Amino acid sequence: MPVDAPDNDPEKARRFRDAALPYLDDVYTLARYLLRDATEAEDAVQECFLRALKHFDSYRGPAMKPWLFAILRNVCRAEFARRANSPATTIDDLPDETAQTLLWHEAQETPETQMVRRWDSDTIRRLVAALAEPFRETFVLREIQSLSYREIADVAEVPVGTVMSRLARARALLRSAWLAEQESLK
Repeated sequence: MPVDAPDNDPEKARRFRDAALPYLDDVYTLARYLLRDATEAEDAVQECFLRALKHFDSYRGPAMKPWLFAILRNVCRAEFARRANSPATTIDDLPDETAQTLLWHEAQETPETQMVRRWDSDTIRRLVAALAEPFRETFVLREIQSLSYREIADVAEVPVGTVMSRLARARALLRSAWLAEQESLK
């Protein structure tokens, strides 16, 4: 079979679908944070899953989610390289995502509570998106995707100590930015 020929093994496709599909939303979330564009994130996720399927026979674990994140990271690196010659996206260019569905619902929220919650959510999303790439990536992998330090180190191809320092720095940057936001409202 030629290297570029499609893989027509239905059993492999079924095993891959069962193992990888539960992480589709997680991979997309990371892609959105890394690429900052919904369409490019969708393309990156598709490329990630195609690469993962292609190399699924050589996959030996330990866990599917970090493996998919590592593939996605490589896909995003290629996209960053492609973007190097194009103008950078600024925080003001990011789309408004206020229509995103809440993951929880509290009974009988007041309009004021809803407004504060939406503002807090939008602000946090904006502040995370404004972090420099290595800090944003580490923060998202740990705080949103709940990967261990070791899994993040494997995905990012850095020592665990670097993961820990990036995470501490990301948290400090977010805390400072949050306090500055709060101060500007007074």
